[in-house]
Amino acid sequence: MKFFDDLRNLDRHNVGGWPKSIKLFFTVLVFAVVLLVGWYFQISTQQDDLTNAESQEDRLKTEFSQKQAKSANLEALEQQLSDMQDMLRTLLRQLPSKTEMPELLIDISQTALAAGIENELFQPGPETPKDFYAEKPITLRMVGTYHQFGTFISGVASLPRVVILTLHDVSLSPKDAKDGKAGSGQLVLQGTVKTYRYLDDDETPKPAQTVKGKKR
Repeated sequence: MKFFDDLRNLDRHNVGGWPKSIKLFFTVLVFAVVLLVGWYFQISTQQDDLTNAESQEDRLKTEFSQKQAKSANLEALEQQLSDMQDMLRTLLRQLPSKTEMPELLIDISQTALAAGIENELFQPGPETPKDFYAEKPITLRMVGTYHQFGTFISGVASLPRVVILTLHDVSLSPKDAKDGKAGSGQLVLQGTVKTYRYLDDDETPKPAQTVKGKKR
């Protein structure tokens, strides 16, 4: 065929002298190659976007399922939270109040004496308010036997109000023997304990309120 003969006899150095059919062929070929390359890169980019979109879809489905589960249990969780808050308020009300604290300290001291313990030092310190309670440190030094301390702890636990005593830097050691005689089995409890009371409504810190005013 003449077309193929012209194609075999092309002069690479004289493109302008090529037959019109050959020029038209290469023009169409170049155009097709450009379209193919452009289509390839366009499709490749869209494929990456599709992969990212599918990954995001899976993540959103997972988040939706989690939030849907939480939403389904929201009412039950709110009721549980309300019950826990009521229980917390009930427990707090079992702690001594501000007006009951002085009497409670006397009861603790008297309970130690009733157990046969010698109070060499029983010194309450200043209170430290917390979020919804106040802690009161007591510096003490008590002398008694192991069984007497056991009786004291049982007596404190049986007081009308809930009494919480936490130990801080407290040591329990045998009392030193005097004049070379054997010890009598007495122990010395000394250090600091803390007891707690609930804060009344008028003592609970209120959220700070922003006061808006004009600048002068």
